Amino acid sequence: MQLNGVEACVFDAYGTLFDFNTAALAARDELGDDWQRLSDLWRQKQLQYTWLRGLAGRHADFWQVTGDALDFSLATLQIDRPGLRARLMDLYLHLGTYPEVAATLRELKAGGMKLAILSNGTPAMLAAVVTSSGLDGVFDAVLSVEDVGAFKPHPAVYGLASDRLRVAPAAICFLSSNGWDAYSAKAFGFRVLWCNRFG
Repeated sequence: MQLNGVEACVFDAYGTLFDFNTAALAARDELGDDWQRLSDLWRQKQLQYTWLRGLAGRHADFWQVTGDALDFSLATLQIDRPGLRARLMDLYLHLGTYPEVAATLRELKAGGMKLAILSNGTPAMLAAVVTSSGLDGVFDAVLSVEDVGAFKPHPAVYGLASDRLRVAPAAICFLSSNGWDAYSAKAFGFRVLWCNRFG
């Protein structure tokens, strides 16, 4: 996809810039071979809970949803170790980036592109993971759905990026590893790149 006419690149956070698997992987000393199963189920329930809350009109912030999803996953896999839940939640604030992320962002920034994150994450969650990954100062905006009180794929979430960056939807390239997120951003009017992280 050519970036002709694009004024801003807006990125999803979790699964696109930040590898959510790195939380459970970092606790592999306690989780053993269960780390990947836990990570997969945790992410699956996390997304499901956002969709269910959106459909029911019962918003809770992403930190609460992430904790609820972890509780379900630990119980389902019958993992019960003192302090593990708190450790995993803290690790979620310090996720690693995918290998190409830092260089790609800096190249875009050097080319004069506006850069932003648009995420379900809370402002505190996003600030923590951006700082821990060494990406402070890279983004022109770090946008949380908490500003509109609804999770993706609500159209108001995508509108937040256009409004805050003062860039028309057609001049925004939105990048996400989540197909449903990419589709919804396209429906809103963004140009879209789907980052196929998972095959």
